[in-house]
Order: sequence, then structure tokens, then C-alpha cells
Amino acid sequence: MYPLIRNRRLRSNESVRRLVRETMLSPNDFLVPLFVVEGKGIKEEIASMPGQYRMSLDNLEKEIKELWKMGLCAVLLFAKVPDNLKDNKGTEALNADGLMQRAVKTVKNVCPEMLVMTDVALDPFSVYGHDGIVENGQIANDETTEVLAEMSVSHAQAGADFVAPSDMMDGRILSIREALEDEGFINTGIMSYSAKYASAYYGPFRDALDSAPVDVANIPKDKKTYQMDYANRFEAIRETQMDIDEGADIVMVKPGLCYLDIVREIKNEVDVPVAVYQVSGEYAMVKAAAEKGWLDHDTVMMEQLIAFKRAGANIIASYFAKDAVKLL
Repeated sequence: MYPLIRNRRLRSNESVRRLVRETMLSPNDFLVPLFVVEGKGIKEEIASMPGQYRMSLDNLEKEIKELWKMGLCAVLLFAKVPDNLKDNKGTEALNADGLMQRAVKTVKNVCPEMLVMTDVALDPFSVYGHDGIVENGQIANDETTEVLAEMSVSHAQAGADFVAPSDMMDGRILSIREALEDEGFINTGIMSYSAKYASAYYGPFRDALDSAPVDVANIPKDKKTYQMDYANRFEAIRETQMDIDEGADIVMVKPGLCYLDIVREIKNEVDVPVAVYQVSGEYAMVKAAAEKGWLDHDTVMMEQLIAFKRAGANIIASYFAKDAVKLL
């Protein structure tokens, strides 16, 4: 009891604080999201995500080399496809010579050791901006899962180490796992977006890929019939456990900062690695406030990243990865 026990002794200087620190970050904690586009010599900054770019494959090569030198060993790829290749069924997503498939090969050619994860969802390929096929004004679940399974096999054939279904259709993990097994891709992993909420924090990401739902009559205006209600907690555990039962190797909570309680709940319940996605809106808010001089960019960034790790995340998908590693 006080005064024999004084907790401040362990905070008295930086050296002792470092010695007893409970939560540590390293480059191994990060998954780096990257956006690719068709063309050559392209590196377009995303206006709502300062410091993030849409890159053609030649610049993707340079980025991968830089990331590897920094000690970052895993990337998550997203493809921005031209409007003329979009339809309701995501046909282009299955193109063996499509942008995503070539991006995977590009990464593996320049750095075979880099772990490659691929986004599996139809919204970048959908004329309606939805993660699934639209039928009679509804998102068709089972028809969508069939396409997602084919898409996953196509990514595995290109060399992806993990596929990352982000759609939130029911049963898609089992469909993907069975399809991969049937094609002999027994070692291709699945990182499931298991608890993905219908969040307002995704806006800048949808700018990056031009993948927001379109405002058309008889088409759902949002993704609330498949992404989760942000008021729900126990549903996240149920969704996650189902994905694990269906064959997911890693589970993810998305977004991150407003859902630290969900990260901890899931970490306490499951025995597989837990990822968290610090999404575009969370990134953009820090950048915007820092530009205004309203907060210290690096300090707030590191505090948020530590919060994810402290909450139980094994993997942090973050646009801050390079900034953080430079500080580490």
C-alpha cells in the first residue's frame, strides 16, 4: 500500500518506461494496403488520402522493393478497374490476365518473399458499386459466393498467398475454401473480413477505387443488408466463429478505432490470428487535423496503432505503415 508502493516509480523516466512497456510495435505487425491501376508511369495521389497513391504496375515494383527494405513483409492489393470493364456479375474479376492477377505476379516477380493478400469482393468490378450481384433490387447471396470462389481460385493461380474476402456474404468462406481445395490450393490462406461493419469511415477508400454504391432506382443505396450494424457486438463473435468453422485462417475487424471493444471480444474468443483494418476515414482524419495544426501527426498515429495492438490485434492493416516504421 501507499507509500510503500508508488506506481509512479515505473514511469519516472523514458528508460524505465521502455523497460516495462507492455505493448510493442514492429514492422512485422503491419499489412500494407496498395491500390493498382492500368497504365504505365502512373502514381496518382488520392486527394482524400494524402500520401496514398494509385500506382501502375511499374511503380508497384518500386513500392514493393521499398517496403521490403523497410522490413514490411505483407501487402494487401486492391485493383481499380476501368468503368468499361464493370458489369453486374464482376466478369472482369475472373480474367486470368486481369489487373489484380497481373499485380500479384508483379509483386512475386520482384520480391518472391513478400506475402501477398488480395481483396476478394465485387464492388471494384460492379457497375452498381456493390459487393455482390444485384437481382430484383436485392444483393443475391449464393450467386455472389460462387463468383467469389472463382475469383479466389484465380488469385491463387496468379500466386496470391492469401485471399481476403471483404464482402460479408453468408457462407462465402466455405465456398472459397472448398474451391481452393478442389483446385489443389491447399496452402492458400483465407483472411476473412469477419466483422465488417456498415461504417461511414470508408468514404476515402471508395474514392480511391471509385466503388461507392450508385444512386439508381431499385438498387440498394448502401451496404447495410450485408455489412454489419455498428450497434451490434455479439453478432461479431457469431460471424467470426462461423468463418473459422468454414475455414478462415485469419479473421479481421473493420473499421478499427471505433471497434476496439470488438477486437478484444474476438481475441478473447478465438484461437486464430486477429487482424484489424485502420480504414481510410481514420487515416484521413488524422492527416486533415495534422495539416490544420490541430494535433501532432506522429504522436496520434502511434497512439492509435498501439491501441490496436493493445486491444489484441496480431495484424494491423494500415495506410500509416510506412510512416510508423520510419519512426520505429
